[in-house]
Amino acid sequence: MAEKSKQKVVIVGAGPVGSLAALYAAARGDEVEVYELRGDLRNPATVPLNFTKSINLALSERGITSMKQSNRPALVEKVLNAAIPMHGRMIHGRDHGKLWEAVQAYDVHGRAINAVDRSTLNNALLDELERAPNVKLFFNHKLTGADLHANKAWFERRLPGEAPLPNSSNRAPEIEVSFDLLIGADGAHSATRYHMMKFSRVNYEQEYIDTLWCEFRIPPTEDGNFRISPGHLHIWPGTEFMFIAIPSSDKSFTCTLFAPAQHYIHLQNSPETLVDFFDAHFPGVSDLITPDALTEQFTTNPHLPLISIKCTPHHFNSSAVILGDAAHAVLPFYGQGLNAGLEDVRVLFEILDSHGVYTSPSAESCTLARHTALQAYTTHRAPDTHAINDLSKTNYLEMRWGVKTPLYKLRKSFEETLDRYFPSLGWKTQYARVSFSTQRYSEVIRAARWQGQLLGLGFGIVGVWGTVMAAMAMWKSPGPKFQVLMRGLSHLWVRLSRNAAKYA
Repeated sequence: MAEKSKQKVVIVGAGPVGSLAALYAAARGDEVEVYELRGDLRNPATVPLNFTKSINLALSERGITSMKQSNRPALVEKVLNAAIPMHGRMIHGRDHGKLWEAVQAYDVHGRAINAVDRSTLNNALLDELERAPNVKLFFNHKLTGADLHANKAWFERRLPGEAPLPNSSNRAPEIEVSFDLLIGADGAHSATRYHMMKFSRVNYEQEYIDTLWCEFRIPPTEDGNFRISPGHLHIWPGTEFMFIAIPSSDKSFTCTLFAPAQHYIHLQNSPETLVDFFDAHFPGVSDLITPDALTEQFTTNPHLPLISIKCTPHHFNSSAVILGDAAHAVLPFYGQGLNAGLEDVRVLFEILDSHGVYTSPSAESCTLARHTALQAYTTHRAPDTHAINDLSKTNYLEMRWGVKTPLYKLRKSFEETLDRYFPSLGWKTQYARVSFSTQRYSEVIRAARWQGQLLGLGFGIVGVWGTVMAAMAMWKSPGPKFQVLMRGLSHLWVRLSRNAAKYA
């Protein structure tokens, strides 16, 4: 039997998504090369692209499942051992001058999402790649061009401290790299996507929402402990804006202020109002971060935009595919940016496997199988990446406002009660479907919409029922027609509830 054809896979971007893609490809015997614009990400001196530590990562079921399917249990164990489980939200507020906290569990079954330090995750993945004999890592290499018909890419190599070539007008040397498959995992401002759009008719939608974010830090106590509960994601909701805090492994909290640009402009122009602003809208924060530290961090740390990107297709012919933020940058309010990107990797390689890419006996048949597989990937994955983009936008409203409303609390309580006591109905909260399952994002939206319609009808029936009961109470006893009506309403509710199970 002929030996199966081997592929050369070039991956642009050595972040978590690109690194996991490299592990998947290497495990299948591909010759893998990873090119990263920045220096070695394991070096603390390497400056992030946005010049900040960035929002802590939230690792949940989709990301964990994708890492587990790399068949490297030691890697998963290392990452999870360093993670901090968050079992719910801790909502902070103040009434009549008194501070209060309220816990909202994420899941009725006690499951948690995991706060993960970005460098811990990335370092673990890169260390694993470095041990793989068929993987090569290239840092300080910038993608400057790609010919997706000829399957060639060009990278500018600029090593720290390297002098420019004589008579080169300070231009860094460029290398040419051939490939069978180019995987772009190089973030929201993806160079891979930019060059792919020259070859493919890519529908592209980019939006900056009217919200900026700035990072703050709650330090540990003097004896080295957390100042507030580490088992929760802390939220100070403020209707138009919010302040959140996520635990870090050094017993500090990485915090983020999300607010419309006009508030940032006002605070920048009148920095003396910053502490009063926090005291008014985020009560108790100035007890955790001193006023001087608040002012210094607001002044020193960058005020960064939030970008949302949708595009389709996610591939070109048999030669290129984009994953993670390169294909679908999402807002951070569902904690799914990382998880969706890692899930991209799992879904892509499952489709490559199912289309026979790794059992093809020749380069020609491998190319044909890969072409079909990449088209199948776009067809399957694009609706889900668009869905999580939309879900992340709507969850911002829930986090900064909805978590305090009686209607939100009523629906959450009702849905969790059905999930706990009547699991056969398949009823779950939208958050549980997103964070604690691998159900397709597009199916999550359909299920949540159906449950919402069913709840609306159910509450309507209860309202009618109550009205009729009140009316019949005026009579000595209910008549047979009333009894028939009540039985009919009861049967209708049971049938609708059972129909919801098909969306589980």
